[in-house]
Amino acid sequence: MNRAAAAAMALAFLPVSTGAAPMAQSPFPDARPVSLVQTVALPARFENWISGFRGRALSQGITAATFQRAFAGVEYMPQVIRRDRNQAEFSKQLWEYLDTAVSDARVRNGRAAFETHRRTLAEIEARYGVEAEVVTAIWGLESAYGVVRGSTPMVSALATLAYDGRRGAFFEDQLIAALQILQAGDITPGRMTGSWAGAMGHTQFIPTSYLDYAVDFTGDGRRDIWGDDPTDALASTAAYLKRFGWTKGQPWGVEVRLPQGFDFSQTGEKIKRSPRDWARMGVRDMTGAQVPNHGKASILLPAGARGAAFMIFDNFHVIERYNTADAYVIAVGHLSDRITGGPPIQASWPRGDRGLSLSEKKEMQRLLTRAGFDTGKIDGIIGPNTIDAVRRYQASRGLQPDGYASLDMLKRLR
Repeated sequence: MNRAAAAAMALAFLPVSTGAAPMAQSPFPDARPVSLVQTVALPARFENWISGFRGRALSQGITAATFQRAFAGVEYMPQVIRRDRNQAEFSKQLWEYLDTAVSDARVRNGRAAFETHRRTLAEIEARYGVEAEVVTAIWGLESAYGVVRGSTPMVSALATLAYDGRRGAFFEDQLIAALQILQAGDITPGRMTGSWAGAMGHTQFIPTSYLDYAVDFTGDGRRDIWGDDPTDALASTAAYLKRFGWTKGQPWGVEVRLPQGFDFSQTGEKIKRSPRDWARMGVRDMTGAQVPNHGKASILLPAGARGAAFMIFDNFHVIERYNTADAYVIAVGHLSDRITGGPPIQASWPRGDRGLSLSEKKEMQRLLTRAGFDTGKIDGIIGPNTIDAVRRYQASRGLQPDGYASLDMLKRLR
């Protein structure tokens, strides 16, 4: 899915309790429901909306027959609206998210899925140049390796959200795309199911992303991301990553140790150096060796100086195109490493820290901006701009400038 779509949809994804938080706007959701079919008789205004939408759909090339087939039995789904409007106020801390996203069971199941589909994954890797374990990890986070694909009827869910949701224009675009998929014959309305927020199949493509990136790898004439055979879905994920610049052989990131007295103002995504240059500054992998030269990299401290440090490469940002939350990217990358026998993250986490609520994150952004450290937006998303503002504030106060947006930092700003 594209970057804007990922941000909009993140709440609905992960069946790990990020559950799609990745993002609330927790970037880390509650587990995706298996079914959301609590429906009621069509409200009169919803029926009127459908009548108006029909004209808009037909004007974009949807045939009357396709529309009739797709909307036969369509239902208004109040539970979908409740899920859209009642996101958790508090998001999970990264380490809590990783405990579930990269649990022993998920690693074990990932290795089993990797072995079961080894030949198919190898063929996909050969064609698209995206490592099989990375595709498998995304599959694991998005649908627990196909176990939790979602059973919500897409046309009903998208129509409900387009009519009554907070992002009506976005979901109307998704609904038009869903009708285009149906019209092309890749799936029937009854089989077009997914998450409550419109993500579908083994690797949870939204309709517009499906139209742009899904592939028919099996050669049967249909791009089937919904069926029990995950081949097309896995290939579509690889095609998506390739489209956004995946570099084969480059890691997403490497856990590193920072030397005593390291200058934390040099961390963050805006500063890039070669692994050799980082090594000259004392940055080493967890064995004490210099990180191989995979290209320019940044040092990421997702939990500040008291948590793990990662040297991240361009592939980190390619995974971000799937879901913009750093926690999601780290989970995909780390799970892919574990599937192929890599070790757990070795550094400790500040597990005593409480996560900030959405309102507290916005308050921090307002206070930082008011103090002269502009965060760009007051949206409750702790992204690179807010982290940089925290770092600059910390440096101005003689604090360790690790960019960690903690509760303690909010209290200092107050």
